[in-house]
Amino acid sequence: MAIVKNDSVIEQEWITVDAEGDLPASDENLIVPLARFKEERDSLLGRNGGLGVQLNPGDAPEDLADDLDRLSIITVNFPAYTDGRGYSYGRVLRERMGFTGELRAVGDVLRDQILYMHRCGFDAYDLKVEGEVALNKVRAALKEMSVYYQPTGDGRVTAQSLRERRRAALQ
Repeated sequence: MAIVKNDSVIEQEWITVDAEGDLPASDENLIVPLARFKEERDSLLGRNGGLGVQLNPGDAPEDLADDLDRLSIITVNFPAYTDGRGYSYGRVLRERMGFTGELRAVGDVLRDQILYMHRCGFDAYDLKVEGEVALNKVRAALKEMSVYYQPTGDGRVTAQSLRERRRAALQ
């Protein structure tokens, strides 16, 4: 498995702990499920290592509103390619809540979904293929389209904006 972020393959620097697992040393970078974060919030925020939260289908990203500035990473689980709730979570976190940390797609992350995940605010992808293969898949996916009709928080110009600019330049 490989994690692709910012046009490179990165090392896994985070330990994901489930709802009941023992916590590692306090200086380790740690990702916990939202339910555990809510139950143990104060002790988790008091740790020395980085802290992240995993959102699963059915979780509410809004539950993190007061703590976004304390989280380095949020992972969003896509348990099946047919479950699109994670796209909404990405948009809510980036566009409405202003999350600026790493937003990583995990689970059943397929090449055909990467461009859409990126448009929804994801900047890292945990793929089930290795190194260069993963990097090439992400690069190809992000180059797949150059003009968009729907605006999102990714800052890409829409077709309508391009037409308006062209019209203004001709006047």
